[in-house]
Amino acid sequence: MSSSRYLDDFRVGERFRTDGITLTESDIINFALKFDPQPFHLDVNAAAQSPYGGLIASGFQTLVLCFRMFIQRGLLVDSSIGSPGLDELRWLAPVRPGDTLHTEAEVVATKPSASKPDRGIMKMQYAAYNQHGDQVLSFIAIHLLKRR
Repeated sequence: MSSSRYLDDFRVGERFRTDGITLTESDIINFALKFDPQPFHLDVNAAAQSPYGGLIASGFQTLVLCFRMFIQRGLLVDSSIGSPGLDELRWLAPVRPGDTLHTEAEVVATKPSASKPDRGIMKMQYAAYNQHGDQVLSFIAIHLLKRR
């Protein structure tokens, strides 16, 4: 039985929590080499002299990991048809090598399309937390989903 759901299956206030993922120093550096080559993401010595006092993950890496963890739950596998964007993206605290992150997501709105009755929009408030319970990221994703 698939755990995939459609727009009509979600309720405002419903919450989801993912398992965690631990970032290594090499994960952080490899991502930075490809996508965000700033010294405090790439170079341990330069990062030690930065305002962060050590290597930190790119905020973009934190964002994609947070989203990936939720998507891998499989809830949208049959219904997702993309997204028109994100709102209110905030990087709230640095993520360091050895941090274990998990995602919490809450349905904040659902709205069937007026012009295309086979689909609609679900807005979800996402938050990522480290192993200490510190929130490191927040954003609202606008999911375009099929209806039943």
